Amino acid sequence: MNWGYLRPIPWLDTRARFVSQARRGGSLLDLGSSDGETLNHIAELRPDLALFAADKFGRPELYPKGCQFQRMDFEHDPIPWIAESMDAVTCMHVVEHLQKPDKLFAEIARVLKPGGRAYFETPHPKTLHLPSLRGVFTMNFHDDPTHTQIVTTEAIAGLARANRLEVESSGISRNWIFAASHLLFRFFPPSRKKYTAQVHWIGWSAFLIARKPA
Repeated sequence: MNWGYLRPIPWLDTRARFVSQARRGGSLLDLGSSDGETLNHIAELRPDLALFAADKFGRPELYPKGCQFQRMDFEHDPIPWIAESMDAVTCMHVVEHLQKPDKLFAEIARVLKPGGRAYFETPHPKTLHLPSLRGVFTMNFHDDPTHTQIVTTEAIAGLARANRLEVESSGISRNWIFAASHLLFRFFPPSRKKYTAQVHWIGWSAFLIARKPA
């Protein structure tokens, strides 16, 4: 889905709503940028933003033009940008892969500008109890063998506050268009689109937004 269509209605997607609120012409750092799918959506929604990305196994050749990429290990390396340089940070489906996320939170707090905001997203604890589709789609938390632990929004809030970030909001991450399409796709044969609609319907991911005091 091209996020450009969400510009007038970003509230239909939890991630898009956060990105839409970033400062005009500001800087956004995506941690865990992977194959660039989300980064490209961000560029569709907010072409005015200067984009930065970091990942241990990223594919920068797929990222939006002009995006600055650095390879890093989130548990051991500092984020390779100067302090107070980012208006927004997105950290989606990273913390559940880490044994010790403490350093990453300290680094996020360091690179955020005063008044800057960070968006965290991770599998909801309910994913521990969903049926497994291993090898087909990540439905149960353990369908992804690189997941190490459930990290609740309460735990994320604790890590944020320990680094002097203020918790702004938390909840379930959804794209409501995908969620609504579940009512149709539930009658269709198995497919990636069907499972994507299902995870948005059930609320597979939890999010938390934190702000660095101005």
